[in-house]
Amino acid sequence: MGADREGRGRRRLTGVGVYAGCGVLLLTGCASMPDSGDLRGVESTPRQDAQVRVYAMPPRDDAKPLEIVQGFLEALTSDDPNYETARMYLAGKARAEWQPSESTTVLAEGPRAMPAPSGTEGDGGNILYRLTGQEVARVDAQHAYEPSGHSYSRTLHLTRVKGTKQWRIDGLPPGVVMGMSDFHRNYRSVNKYYFASSTSSGRLATVADPVYVRREVDPVTQMVRALLKGPTRWLDHVARTSFPSGTALKKGLGPLTPDDQNKLVVPLNGKADNVGQGRCKEMAAQLLFTLQDLMPTGVAEVELQRSDGGLLCELGEGRAATIASHGVGEGEGEGHEYFIDGDDRLVRMDADGSDRSPDPVPGALGTGDIKLRSAAVERDEERAAGVSLDGGKLYVGSVASGSSLGDPVVTSQGRTEDDRLTTPSWDGRDDLWVADRDRKKPRLLVLRNGVGEPLEVMTPGLDGRIEAVRVAADSVRIALIVEKDGKRSLFIGRIERDTDSDGQEADSDGGTAVSVVALRSATPQWEEVTAMSWAGDSRLVVVGRGSRGVQQIRYVQVDGSMPDGPEPAALTGMKEIAASENEGLPLVAHSEDGIVRLSSGSQWQKVVGEGSAPVYPG
Repeated sequence: MGADREGRGRRRLTGVGVYAGCGVLLLTGCASMPDSGDLRGVESTPRQDAQVRVYAMPPRDDAKPLEIVQGFLEALTSDDPNYETARMYLAGKARAEWQPSESTTVLAEGPRAMPAPSGTEGDGGNILYRLTGQEVARVDAQHAYEPSGHSYSRTLHLTRVKGTKQWRIDGLPPGVVMGMSDFHRNYRSVNKYYFASSTSSGRLATVADPVYVRREVDPVTQMVRALLKGPTRWLDHVARTSFPSGTALKKGLGPLTPDDQNKLVVPLNGKADNVGQGRCKEMAAQLLFTLQDLMPTGVAEVELQRSDGGLLCELGEGRAATIASHGVGEGEGEGHEYFIDGDDRLVRMDADGSDRSPDPVPGALGTGDIKLRSAAVERDEERAAGVSLDGGKLYVGSVASGSSLGDPVVTSQGRTEDDRLTTPSWDGRDDLWVADRDRKKPRLLVLRNGVGEPLEVMTPGLDGRIEAVRVAADSVRIALIVEKDGKRSLFIGRIERDTDSDGQEADSDGGTAVSVVALRSATPQWEEVTAMSWAGDSRLVVVGRGSRGVQQIRYVQVDGSMPDGPEPAALTGMKEIAASENEGLPLVAHSEDGIVRLSSGSQWQKVVGEGSAPVYPG
C-alpha cells in the first residue's frame, strides 16, 4: 500500500505541517497533511538519480488517524528493505502477521482513503478507513505481473493502543498497494532464466520468465532467491529448473555482491549438496543468464558452494553458451533482414543497417517465378518459407543458389485472399508455424522441421480467428493477433507438446500432439493491434491504437506490462513491423513510404519505396 508519486513536484496541502510519515529522498521535503476530509495520492519529488534512496520515517507522537494512514502508505513506497518502518504503524496481530511480500496491488493513481461510514471515533477508540482506486495490475508472491481492470476497495482498521494511547493500524488487507508511478519508481522487470521442458534435439534452450523486483533493495539477492523458487505458475508447465527442489540460499547470509573481479559466490543449502558437475553447471548457467539481464555488466563468473562452504562448481560467462542456447544464438538474426520487394520476390539486406541495396535471396524464392506476399526465414538462415501472392499456398525452400521449390506444403481453401494463410513463423526448433484463416475451417498449423504433413494445433480457449503468428526463439511461447467482432487483440499463449519422462517428444498416431493454451492479453489497455514482432526474450514491439484511438508503436512485455526505456519514434501509416530478438538490431517496417528502418537513437529512414512484409529470421 502506498501513495502515488506523480513526478510533477510536491504539492503542499494546508494542515498540520511536516509529518514524519513522509518519504525522504536523502534530502528534505515532504508533504503536509490535512487533518480531516478525504486522503488523496500525494505527489512526491521524482527520482533524479538511480542512486537516490527513498527512506520512510516512523510515526510521530500523538499523530492523528489520517496521519497514521498516510504515513503507512508513504512508508510502503520507500526503499526500506524489510518494511520495518511501515510496521511501526501497525499494532497487535497485524504487526506480527502482515506479509508485505504476499502481493503488490498497482492502482492507476495512489490509493484514496476516506473514513468509512461507521468509522467514527468512540466505540472504544476505533476508526475505519476505506482505500479505493482503479486497479490496473497485481504482482503476486512469485513476483509475476498480471494486468487487471476493476475497482479496488479495502479497509484499514485503526485503534488506540492501550497504555500509549497512540493510534495504530490493527487490521489491513494483504500485501501492499501503490499507484502506477510509484510502482515504476520502486520496481523493475527482470528476466529469470530456465530451460524448456521439451526438446527435439537434446540441446537445452533457455526460457525467459519476467518478474518484478524492487529496484533499490538488494536486487541481486532478490533475483537469486526468485530464481531458486522455480518458474512462475504460467510458465511452469513448459519450463524447468536444474536446481533440486527445495534449494535455497544458505541461512544467515547477507546481501550477495560480486567481488572486484565480477565473480559472485552463491552459498546454497543442503538440498544441492549432491548434484553432479553437469547439473551444477546448468544451475550456474541459469544464474549467469539471469544476472546478465539484471546488471548492465552482468557477472563474469559464478561459484556455487555446498552447505558446508565447499566448492560445488563454478562457471564463467564465456562457457555458459556451451550449456544452453540463449536468446539469439551465434549467427542467428545477425546476418540479414528480409522483405518482399516490388517484384514480389524475397530480398535481403545486412541487418546492421549499413546496407540499403537489397538483393534477391539465393534460391527459388528470390527469382520471382513464384510471386510472394510474405515470408519467414529459418533462424540459421538456411531455409525460408513463402506464401504465394494470393495467400493460398505455402512453400519451403533452401536459401542457396540453384535450389528449387517443390509442391506447396500447405494449401488454403479460403474464399478471399484475406481468408487464407498468414505470414509464417519459424520457432527455435526449426518447426514452421502458420494460420489458415479459412472462415469455414480456421486452424493453426505446425510442420515439424518445416516438412511433412502439417499438424493441426489444438487451441482450447481461443475466441476468435488468428490473424498473425509469431513464435518466440524459446519455442514455448507464441504471440497471436486474434480477431473477434472486427477487433484485433494481442495474446500470448503457451506451447505444450506431448513428451516422455526425459522431455523428448512422444509420438502418438504418427505425430506429436501440440497445443496452445493459457492465452493471456499482452495489450489489455489497447483498442486495436495491427502488427507485432518479438523484440527480445520477453518483449514485443506492437503497432496499434491505444485508448485514445491514435496509432502508436510501443514495446510491451509478455506479461502485459510496459517495460522501462524509450519507445520507438512515431511513424504514420505503418502496416507491418519486424524486430530481431537481438535488441541491438534496427526495427524495420512497411509504411506508406515503403520499407523504412529505425536504428537506436535515430529517426526512421527510408530504404526503398516499394516493398512489404519485412521480417528477421524467426
